[in-house]
Amino acid sequence: MRLSRALVKTFLPLRPQTANKGSFGRVLVVAGSEKMSGAAVLCCRSALKSGAGLVALALPQSRQCVAAAALPEMLTCPLPEQDGLLAACAVPVLRQFVAQFRPSVVLVGPGLGAAPFILPFLKENHLPAVLDADALNVLAQQPNWPQVLGRRFPVICTPHPGEMQRLLQAPVSDDEKTRQGYAVQLSRQTGGVSVLKGHHTVITDGKTVYINPTGGPALAKAGSGDTLAGLIAGLWAQLGTAGKFDTQSALRAAACGVYLHGLCGDLAAKKLTDRCVLAGEVADLLPTAFKKVCSAR
Repeated sequence: MRLSRALVKTFLPLRPQTANKGSFGRVLVVAGSEKMSGAAVLCCRSALKSGAGLVALALPQSRQCVAAAALPEMLTCPLPEQDGLLAACAVPVLRQFVAQFRPSVVLVGPGLGAAPFILPFLKENHLPAVLDADALNVLAQQPNWPQVLGRRFPVICTPHPGEMQRLLQAPVSDDEKTRQGYAVQLSRQTGGVSVLKGHHTVITDGKTVYINPTGGPALAKAGSGDTLAGLIAGLWAQLGTAGKFDTQSALRAAACGVYLHGLCGDLAAKKLTDRCVLAGEVADLLPTAFKKVCSAR
C-alpha cells in the first residue's frame, strides 16, 4: 500500500489541550561515541521535534558536555566508556537510570560503533525499542541473532540495504518486490516492524506493507538515518502512551516517521537544492511537514 498524506494523518498521535509533557511519552536514546557524538544529538533533536514529552540521551561520559550544549532541551546520562565507546560496565549504570527515567521507548544504535555495551544491553532490555545502525550491525554478528532479543514488546528495526544484507545473510537488490520480501522476512524473524530504507522505503509488520513515496537525493547525507530513527522513536512514544506498545502502534509510528522525514527532505530540497541539505536542516522543516499532513483531506 502506498502511503499518502491523508492516511498518515489518521496515524498521527493526538495532542489534547489538557495534556502535559507526561502525556506524550519518554524517549531514551542510547547513542554516540567519541567520534560520532553528532549522531546522538541528531536523534534526540528529531525525537523532541516529533512532539515527545521528554527525551534523554545516554552516551559516553566524555561527550556529555558537548551534547548537552548542543541540545539543552534533553536530559543526559553519562556512562562509562572504553576507548571512546560505551563499555560493558555501563549496562548496570544505565539500568539505574532507566528505573528512574521510566522511558516509553528506547532507541539504540546510532553512532555507537562496535561498543562492548551493545550486546549485553540488548539481551536484558525488555522495553519497546527502535534498533538502528550499530545495534543492527552487532546483532548481525551473532548466530541465531533474533533469539538474542527475547522480547516482550515488538521492536522497530531500521536497516539500510547493507545492514539488511548482514542481518539476513542475503544480497538485497534494488528490485521493489525483492526489497518488500526481505523486509517482510525481517519482521517475521523479529516479531516487530521493519523499515528498509532507500528509494521508496518499505515499512512492514510482516503482514501489512507500506511503500513511502516521499524523499529523494536530498536525504543521501550522513546523519539522515539518525534523524529518521529519532523521529520514529518520538512518534512511537506518543502513540503508545496508553500502554499499547504493540506491533500496530509500532507500524503506525514507523510509517508516520518515514513519510514525514521524506516530506521534510522534499521541502528542504526545494529551499536548499538536493546538494546542500544537511541532516539537521531536515528536522527544521518538521513543523511545515506536520502542517501539510494535518491539512490533508
